[in-house]
Amino acid sequence: MQAVVMYGGGGGGGVKGSISTKSLAVGFRALKSQKQHYTSSLDFSNRNSQLSSSSSSSSSSSGLRLNSLSSSSSMATELTRSSLFHSRPVLKALASNGGDVEEVRPLKSEDDVTCALPVPQQQQGKASVLPFVGVACLGAILFGYHLGVVNGALEYLAKDLGIVENAVLQGWIVSTLLAGATVGSFTGGALADKFGRTRTFQLDAIPLAIGAVLCATAQSVQSMIIGRLLAGIGIGISSAIVPLYISEISPTEIRGVLGSVNQLFICIGILLALVAGLPLAGNPIWWRTMFSISAVPAVLLALGMAFSPESPRWLFQQGKFSEVEKSINTLYGKERVADVMTDLNVVSQGSAEQEAGWFDLFSSRYWKVVSVGVALFFFQQMAGINAVVYYSTAVFRSAGIESDVAASALVGASNVFGTTIASSLMDRQGRKSLLITSFLGMAASMLLLSLSFTWKALAPYSGTLAVLGTVCYVLSFSLGAGPVPALLLPEIFSSRIRAKAVALSLGMHWAANFVIGLYFLSFVNKFGISSVYLGFSGICLLGVLYIAANVVETKGRSLEEIERALDPAV
Repeated sequence: MQAVVMYGGGGGGGVKGSISTKSLAVGFRALKSQKQHYTSSLDFSNRNSQLSSSSSSSSSSSGLRLNSLSSSSSMATELTRSSLFHSRPVLKALASNGGDVEEVRPLKSEDDVTCALPVPQQQQGKASVLPFVGVACLGAILFGYHLGVVNGALEYLAKDLGIVENAVLQGWIVSTLLAGATVGSFTGGALADKFGRTRTFQLDAIPLAIGAVLCATAQSVQSMIIGRLLAGIGIGISSAIVPLYISEISPTEIRGVLGSVNQLFICIGILLALVAGLPLAGNPIWWRTMFSISAVPAVLLALGMAFSPESPRWLFQQGKFSEVEKSINTLYGKERVADVMTDLNVVSQGSAEQEAGWFDLFSSRYWKVVSVGVALFFFQQMAGINAVVYYSTAVFRSAGIESDVAASALVGASNVFGTTIASSLMDRQGRKSLLITSFLGMAASMLLLSLSFTWKALAPYSGTLAVLGTVCYVLSFSLGAGPVPALLLPEIFSSRIRAKAVALSLGMHWAANFVIGLYFLSFVNKFGISSVYLGFSGICLLGVLYIAANVVETKGRSLEEIERALDPAV
């Protein structure tokens, strides 16, 4: 006979696992030998039928004997243990013709379950999700790599293509990626709704791979621009569907950690692009290899998604219920199928509507929450992150750091370090508090940067303060403003609008990014770097006020719970 054991904290939650009754008895005997200073008694009482006198004999403290349960009739048995554990555990056993026994018991510590209880099934569920999150993050790596690869390669490809003296064409090669990403971010939402998340990843691999090959083999500016445009479309689609897919397959208890992994891998992609550029000094045509390398993750992404489960939420919306259960089983294990299906059913009963159209996003029902997503990406970009990165080389040179690679690596390493810290804090501190802390830190850092350029009393230390302000700014950004929006938006958008609303918000991200890249130097020339940085500081403070008033906390809540809380129609 098998025993199905439910155990968890005092809050009533439980984790289900299966062990044999023999193992259960051995486990309790082992517990007794470890805790001899405790005494315990197990009393059997039956609400529905009486146990025979031969099977109701007193149970000694040496262990739990379940072989006394009658195998010829169905019965419900409740066992109560008085003092073996610090809490008041309750073991409920249900036996039917040698059937399962189910135990529900709140426990106080890991020591209480060392011998008697199996490995938690939720932990197994978490582990089973990780490979699929890793496959999705190939899209995030490509996002960062394509953003960073042109920085080191531009000088060398300009020589090969004969545009060294043409700053306009060089600017087009850089900015075409952003224009393509803006288009891709809108396209990604529609594709994800129509074809599903995994199929969209596979479609996304096509422009990513072709764009990489065109850039690597370009013999003209036109070919290079077309390649950058295709790669931009690819990373735009990735920017929309990577956080969407991760949020929809992640268990609630670790969704924050896994969601922030997206930003971490973007940062890693940027660092990989910087590292890939190191051989350029000795090999001027190495830039072609740098672009061709990015085709490999694109192919791996397509292959990996062929073996990855589709989002259960998307399958449920499509009415593919048998596939929903298969997907849940693959992601979390069969013991969680019923719970997830229940959540999905509750939401669907409240709102059995079709997928929203683009114009629905601007309706009175949805615009309030959609505007939060648009505003978060607006503040993220207009707070000056790309301006700081663009200007970091000049700032570091003023401090005596002449190496562009060293300056870029320091900024990139700060970004990776801060994002790693944010990953560990996401499910403990919450999304909203990290956002507020992040924007406050960015505002203070921008103020320090501004003062380091203008305050005469700080003139002897201006270089050091400028570097300190830049690093602190990047660290602050990576703690919240960088990773949280892409995680938070799929959480606060209802399933009916999720893909399109994420795409619209990311459209704002790319549009603002493009504007900053286009006009930043013009503003610096007109108003001075100190005034521009002071303006960024003010935008960060406005962001704090907006977040405090409009952003909801989603930590520890399932997507269905959040949807029911934010959408009165559900």
